[in-house]
Order: sequence, then structure tokens, then C-alpha cells
Amino acid sequence: MLQNKGLTVIDVYQAWCGPCKAMQTLFRKLKTELNEDEILHFVVAEANSIATLQPFRDNCEPIFLFSVNGKIVTKIEGANAPLVNQKIINLINEERKIAAGEMVRPQYHEITFVDSDTEDAGEAFNENVDQLYSIAIIKPEAVITGKTIKIKEKIISAGFVIQAEDKRVLTENQVRDFYSQIADEPDFEDFVTLMTTGISYILVVSQDNKQEPPCEETVSNPENKEPKETSEDQHEMATPTVMRKKWDSLQEYLERQNISQFCDVEENTTNVNKFIDIFFPDFKSISKLEKTLALLRPDLFQEKKEDVFNIIQDEGFKILMQREIVLSEEEAKTLCKEYENEDYFGNLIENMTSGPSLALVLLRENGLQHWKELIGPSTVEEAKERLLESLCIQFATKSFPINQLYGSDSLEAAEMEIQYFFPPQNTLALIKPHATHEQREEIFSIIKEAGFDITQMKEILLTKEQADKIYFKITNKDFYKDVLEILSEGPSVVMILTKWNAVSEWRRLMGPTDPEEAKLLSPDSIRAKFGITVLKNCVHGSSNIQEAMETINRIFEEFVPENSEEH
Repeated sequence: MLQNKGLTVIDVYQAWCGPCKAMQTLFRKLKTELNEDEILHFVVAEANSIATLQPFRDNCEPIFLFSVNGKIVTKIEGANAPLVNQKIINLINEERKIAAGEMVRPQYHEITFVDSDTEDAGEAFNENVDQLYSIAIIKPEAVITGKTIKIKEKIISAGFVIQAEDKRVLTENQVRDFYSQIADEPDFEDFVTLMTTGISYILVVSQDNKQEPPCEETVSNPENKEPKETSEDQHEMATPTVMRKKWDSLQEYLERQNISQFCDVEENTTNVNKFIDIFFPDFKSISKLEKTLALLRPDLFQEKKEDVFNIIQDEGFKILMQREIVLSEEEAKTLCKEYENEDYFGNLIENMTSGPSLALVLLRENGLQHWKELIGPSTVEEAKERLLESLCIQFATKSFPINQLYGSDSLEAAEMEIQYFFPPQNTLALIKPHATHEQREEIFSIIKEAGFDITQMKEILLTKEQADKIYFKITNKDFYKDVLEILSEGPSVVMILTKWNAVSEWRRLMGPTDPEEAKLLSPDSIRAKFGITVLKNCVHGSSNIQEAMETINRIFEEFVPENSEEH
């Protein structure tokens, strides 16, 4: 049955109780609704009569295994109908997209069965299953005081891998669900309020299977045994034995690092799967998207920019940011360091500083490696020997025998180069009270799609004192009382948006002040879509960098920029 095409759901049951009757109605319903292309199958398996299911014997609740094309990729414990239903729908939708060529097959963490004859069979199986993922939530308190990067760095340095992350203001229902185990505590309502008034980071974390857990040395000298006499040529001290420690759980590690008060962890497999479906519904199909820096040298930029852009688009890259830049001599020497021993190095530096180059930030699945393979080697001579179809050959010039395109060498280098050529800037943004919840969510999506990072956010009812901190330039205007009246109608969402050239990019995204004018001049802008009048134009933003800095300091007094040291 495991060799069936598509998804096979396996109900693992105990001989004394039989298959799970409570789920049979759901399974019949799903088979009727979803199985028109015969890619959904249901089977039962008795744990007592199948040797490899030994770890599940004597389990008091049903177990459901999910097999995709012969690989058992996940399990759910208990008759949790909503969770099983959603898991089946998600996996079937993936299979259909894969069959239609709309996505590549995800790299699942396959659940492998252990030899049932081994002493630790059950323990080994459970380790394999439960190791998959944990959910961690970095609390608003840590985010607003700039501790997020430090916490993530500690998690990574301990051998964990952050598989996915997102920033959001949690809803009340999400907080109550995640923290249900402390719902009876007397200050729980205050805690819910605290957790829903600022940004939290949600992380999906796994252990790095490629990295060994830390070792510790122990001296072999079993208790209750007399030490043997040693001969003259033997060492008097016992030889240390290197013991391989088990991995700490993420929770245990955070507690030992004294940072567990800033980050809460869920490690129960069933709950983790549920929260992954809530916070990251497309998690299993998320591609490994990577950013890389690309550079078009001056000659290529001036002569064949559009040809390069067409190739970038055809290869599936998204251009997140672009910037014309005239390199300084020092910058040119850094970028061209690999050619410094060549006779033409001096002329090359002169050429690189003679006019604008074009810097791009590209995004794609496995983007860094794909761009490097696409552009080819650093010299035309090497490209002729190995990669005649590379862009190095296609865009070679007579002036210099080098690749006219540049790409970052590693993800670490890409991050540093992007920070250098596109230094992040903060601006203040405001969503006004009259925006509906649905409109807010759509605005958040527009912000993220435009490449902004929501560095900080809080929902507050703006009093006159707080409004003065944002609108300090117009407090003496006659119409300011009308602005205050609009802001008093309900809570506003105040955000710090971070991106290269953030102030002007946010103003462009907002559109003209008057929504009617915005509909004519900038129909895709936020004010054109959601604005009603000049006063109820949905969003507000700082006019310039100085104003942005002053307003952020006034509204987010406790805010510590996470890249403040570098800046």
C-alpha cells in the first residue's frame, strides 16, 4: 500500500480495540470529496502483528501515519479530527500542485522504522519522530528591547536550525491557544493583553542533524569494582572516555542560557504540528529562497541592461532592490580583488570607477548558487574552457577578459554585501482607526511584498499627547483638531518599517494624500485602494529621515535598533 501514488493515511491500531471508528466518517467524507484523481488512500495496520510497528504497541490512543509516495513523512497522535482533516487536505493540495508542475516536491524529514529486535527500538523511533520541529515565540518585550538577534544567534550556535520565521502581532485566540496550559494563572488576562499589543517572532526550529552534539569526557572507573593493578609501563591515570551527550531540548538550552523568560517553546509533536499549520500553513512547500547580491559592471550596465533583466526574469528571480552606484576606488578594489595580480588591474579599477554600476538584490529558490552557475567563472578564458553557455561568454567585452557580472560567494557574504550597498533605513508608519481588520491584514501583506521589514509595531489609542509626537509639524494648523477627532475613533497601528530608502519607498507605497488624486496618479497605492477622504486616507508616514528618527524616538522610547552596533 505504501507504493500507491499520492497520499496513504495509515490508522495504526491495537488488537484489543480495533481501528479508530471515530475517524471513519471523516475518512469516507474526504475520500468522496478529494479522491477524484485517485491519489488518496486509507489503510489500517495492527501494531501487534507488524514487527516494525513495535514502538506503537500498547499505545492507549490511535496513531495516524501519513505516507507520501512510499515515505512516511509525519504522524498525528490521537483522534484529532480537525488536525487530521487539515493535514490530509494540505498534503493532497501539494500532490496536485506537484502533478501540475506548479511546485517542486518538498524535502520531507522521513520517519524511519527501527529494527524491532534492538533494545532501544521504541526510544529510537520516538526520538526520530519528536526531533522534527519545535515552535518558539520570542515575546514582544524581547523584540522591542533589541534582543531578538542575540536569541536567534544563541539558538543557531547551539546546533539548532531556524527552518522558518515570521513576525506578527498575535491575536487573542492565538495567545490563548498557545498558552492554554497557564490559563488558570491569576495574571493570565494581563499576559494576553501584553502579548497582543506588540510584535512577536514565531520560529520553527529543528536540530541540525549534520552537527554532532557536544562531547564530554568521563573517566571509566565503574563503581563497586577494585581498580586493577597497573604494570610499570601503564599510565597511572585512567584513560578518559569520550561520551557523546544527547541534544538538549530547545527549552532546556534556553533555560541554561538564562533567556527562557524572553522566549517560550512548544515541543509536543501534536501541538507543534497544529501551530505550524496555524502560523505557517505553507511550511512543507516553502522553497529554500535565498538572496544574493548581483552587480552589472559599468560597460554592461550602459550597453545591455535590458538583456540582462530579461534573463533574470526568465530564470525566475525576483528583483527586490536595485541601485545605480559609482564605486569608489576602494570599493572597486574590494570587488575586483581576485584580479589584483593581473596586468590589466589598474585599467580595470579605472573602468569600474568611471561610471555607474548597477547593484541588484535577487531572490529565488537556491538563488545564490543558481546565479553563480548562471553567470559562470570570473574570467572569459576559464568560461571558454568549461561553460560556453554562461553569461560570462554571452556578455564578454573586448575591453577586459573578465566576467561583466558579479555574484556573492556565500550567503554570509551576500548578507554583508547587501547591507553595504543597501543600508537599511527606518521610517514611521501609521494605519488609522477607520481601516477595517481585513484592510489592515491586506496592508500588512502589501508592506511585506514591497520588501519592508516590520521592525516594531503596536496598537494604541492615540491621545492628543501621543498624536502630537507623530504630527508635531502640524499641531498649530487649523485642521489639526479634525485629525485628532479621526484618531480618537479607535486604536491605530503604529509601526517602524525598515528597508533601504524606507522613507521615500513608504511614501511612494502610500500614494498622494487625497485618495481621489491617488486613484488617478497611483491606482495601486494604499490610499487609492482604502482611502475615503483626505483625513480618512488610511495611512500616514514620515516626510523625511530626520522626522522619522524624531518620531520613532518619541513613540518607541524603549526601542533599540537590532543593528545599532553596526551603524
